[in-house]
Amino acid sequence: MGVIGQNDVTAVCGEEPGFFCEWAYDLTGSRAWTEVLQWAVERPLLIIVIVVIGWVVVRMLRRSVERFGSRYVNKSEQQRIRRERNRERGIPVEELNGREEQRARTVMSVLLSSVSIAVWLVVALLVLGVLGISLAPVVAGAGVVGIMLGFGAQKVVADFLAGTFMLIEDQFGVGDVIDVGDVTGTVEKVSLRVTTLRDVNGTVWHFPNSEISRVGNLSQLWSRAVLDIDVAYDTDLRRAEGVIQRVADELWSDPDFDKGDILEPPEVWGIQDLGADGVSIRLVVKTDPAEQWVVGRELRLRIKEAFDEAGIEIPFPQRTIWVRQDEETPRHERPEVELAPIRSQEISDDPMENAPG
Repeated sequence: MGVIGQNDVTAVCGEEPGFFCEWAYDLTGSRAWTEVLQWAVERPLLIIVIVVIGWVVVRMLRRSVERFGSRYVNKSEQQRIRRERNRERGIPVEELNGREEQRARTVMSVLLSSVSIAVWLVVALLVLGVLGISLAPVVAGAGVVGIMLGFGAQKVVADFLAGTFMLIEDQFGVGDVIDVGDVTGTVEKVSLRVTTLRDVNGTVWHFPNSEISRVGNLSQLWSRAVLDIDVAYDTDLRRAEGVIQRVADELWSDPDFDKGDILEPPEVWGIQDLGADGVSIRLVVKTDPAEQWVVGRELRLRIKEAFDEAGIEIPFPQRTIWVRQDEETPRHERPEVELAPIRSQEISDDPMENAPG
């Protein structure tokens, strides 16, 4: 075939020829066959290598994200508190960790999707470069499309960012009762874009996450039933407090009451208000999450029954009415009294003198 000059190789493979191009040109001695081999062998091999490297990078990043998610769940302060409380009750921890696992899975899925999209986007750009396609028009077009999407999807991006932080910070989860300002209800679904609530009337509300400016979680870790019980002003207040405390203690130790769970001994905090019609006594009971309402309803029923037995009156609106008994004296019989003349300012012709002030 003969010795091939360096100028010939440079003409075919460029100023910095690669190993495969030199080998192909040495083998064939033909510019056409060298280009065919480059398209048929070299470029597909490069593309395969790039794809394999991208796949390995994605796998490594996915494992890192999964380890991060596992550590995040294990180190969660709220999870440790729940585990300790559940161990004291003898409840298996695995049965009550669904919320942490669900939150971790959601966050990890978002991170995994972001990582995969970023890596495969780089792989696609490298493949286009290997194929000889100019990336400048692609990058410019992607920039224009990105700007258009940025202006048109600002709200969606804000929803996704707000949803991500809600999940990471564990502000609430499925099954929690939350107050978002206009609506209070039970969380039925949490996604990165929308939070779905169902209120006490059964109405389902869908809130974009970016529009939730504040959240009050009424059922995170534990709840509290706060009852202000009114009694009449002539009631022996210490006796009424003792009756309320006894009823609350009986409910706390009642094995037949299984609708709600009281966590700590109930406390009577004392006189809360001196109202127009009665005196308010505050009772506070710490309960399991979202069970403060059922405990409060049962307490009100038992306190009413105990008050009836003890003769303690629950006040009702009371007003004092004064009725005049004397008859009005007729006008013609009223005594005459001396009257003084009324002084009034004389009206002057000068308008400035009549001006007020």
